[in-house]
Amino acid sequence: MEALILVVHVLAAVAIIALVLLQQGKGADAGASFGGGASQTVFGSQGGSSFFGRMTAFFALVFFLTSFGLAYVASEKAKSVSGALDFVPQAPVVESEDSLPQLDTTEVGSDIPSN
Repeated sequence: MEALILVVHVLAAVAIIALVLLQQGKGADAGASFGGGASQTVFGSQGGSSFFGRMTAFFALVFFLTSFGLAYVASEKAKSVSGALDFVPQAPVVESEDSLPQLDTTEVGSDIPSN
């Protein structure tokens, strides 16, 4: 599921980039009014601005939704990892103190003078 969301996310990003680069700037309309042949375009006399704008908005919505989907999948994975850490076995409890190694508590000469 995560791989599918990731593929759709990357394709939406590429589509947004392509559509933004295909769109004409606002200053391009002035050149078209002097005989640029705007009425002979494939998308009609208004050009493809509304078509490209709608497609960009659609892919932006897809990108937005897939971003939330990927964030949800990542949070679920983080919960499962942190949940696995809750079940770490505890250190074994020692029954008797006799089995523990004893420290040597005899006085050893020290370099620190006593008061």
